Amino acid sequence: MDTRILLTMAIPALVALGGGILASAWKPSHQTRSLIQHFAAGVVLAALAVELLPEIEREHAPGLVLAGSFALGSLFMFGLKLWTLRLEHQTEQSGTTSGLGMGLLLATFIDVAVDGFIIGAGFAAGGETGTILALGLSVELLFLGLALTSEATAGWRIVAISGALGATVLGFALIGNLLLAEASHAVIGGALAFSAAALLYLVTEELLMEAHTVKEKPVSTLILFGGFLAFWSIQLMGKY
Repeated sequence: MDTRILLTMAIPALVALGGGILASAWKPSHQTRSLIQHFAAGVVLAALAVELLPEIEREHAPGLVLAGSFALGSLFMFGLKLWTLRLEHQTEQSGTTSGLGMGLLLATFIDVAVDGFIIGAGFAAGGETGTILALGLSVELLFLGLALTSEATAGWRIVAISGALGATVLGFALIGNLLLAEASHAVIGGALAFSAAALLYLVTEELLMEAHTVKEKPVSTLILFGGFLAFWSIQLMGKY
């Protein structure tokens, strides 16, 4: 594997660890966290709109394969959501109010593993897709530690969890890249369509839903568009 690709794949892992270190020292207010989540949502939307969807078109995979893969990705993420809601309910029923339940933690690791596979699929597609997706998802991973902090998961524990999440995203990026390295255009296109559904879920059902749990300020909309513009600007400058 090319050293540059390996180093780029390592960026999200290092960023996830950095997010854990940040979370161990800084606990932002709910309003600040909401603004951060709006910015991250804008970045992920930009990765989806300006890189992933055009790359799917360039693969020239059969339309039925793309539609089926997107539907499969949607069902997978929907199933993950139902499972997570069930785990949250079980945690409430058990009276656990501090820390993360093992089930919820496992669901988080599965979500991050999907992110890693998306990055690997992007590198298998060639071009700058993998790099763009790695940078875009790094924004999500940076602040994931902030979302996981609690009275029981703080200090060295959140750093350890974030480091493990970083190792997971890197491991599954390598797996995705190796599995799809010699794959046909139809398989890669299908994997990217599955990934598009996962990213759409990330924006609509995780980042923005969580961001809207507090009273939204008008500036939140500008922050979302700012995240989109920041990422699109980086992508545009990379062409020159």
